[in-house]
Amino acid sequence: MDRFNLPDGSLHYRLEGDAGKPVLLLSNSLGTDMTMWEPQIEALLGHFRVLRYDTRGHGGSLVTPGPYTMDQLGGDALMLIEGLGIERVHVAGVSLGGMTALWLAANAPAKVGRILPSFTSAHIGMPEIWNQRIATAESQGMQPLLDGVLARWFTPQFHAAAPATLARFRAMLGGQNPAGYAAACAAVRDMDLRARLKDISAPSLVVIGQHDLATPPVMGHAIAAGIADAKTAELPCAHIGNVEARDAYTSLLLGFLAA
Repeated sequence: MDRFNLPDGSLHYRLEGDAGKPVLLLSNSLGTDMTMWEPQIEALLGHFRVLRYDTRGHGGSLVTPGPYTMDQLGGDALMLIEGLGIERVHVAGVSLGGMTALWLAANAPAKVGRILPSFTSAHIGMPEIWNQRIATAESQGMQPLLDGVLARWFTPQFHAAAPATLARFRAMLGGQNPAGYAAACAAVRDMDLRARLKDISAPSLVVIGQHDLATPPVMGHAIAAGIADAKTAELPCAHIGNVEARDAYTSLLLGFLAA
């Protein structure tokens, strides 16, 4: 397990592949860890040096007192890139990871090549829903949240067709530190990047899940409308679309980054 030291703890990360290839940073969704990207890794390593990490509060990374902010989470990713001596990265992120991709493109444009904010939003709001989720995680742990979150992550058809994958993601979500998860929920609750979209100059492909209940298609189209020359692509999936529509998502990723 590779560790990168931040001022208040360390990030769990993995850097794989040929040092001569361009670097692709992958950022995980709320409630998961870097292993959510396993469906893409083999194909990506043929073209990129791949950098993955567990977002603060998740997986093997530091859990610090909340609430977290997008400036904090985006700043963690930027410190990781700079600390590893990487000049420039493409960024793909799902959900919270997509918000991180937007933050990096707006705040560190010299460090960012192309971005694929996927199944995400520049603003979600609905604080009462997030406050309830935070209170549940803090008082009862992750278990009461599992069914509701997994129902939004994948379509009913995928639930029926891929029980082993569902079991893996249930275990991943259930294994998160409740305090870290709650603190990251607060970052999503308070996040509003809408005014920063105009500052993004990186070529951008916004990937949208047609059946995404967590960040519905209208949110993805709003991101694309705010970024100059951004493109969109829709896939027949719900929120964790790099898993549910793995082959189509991988093809989009490779096609856009190779363009």
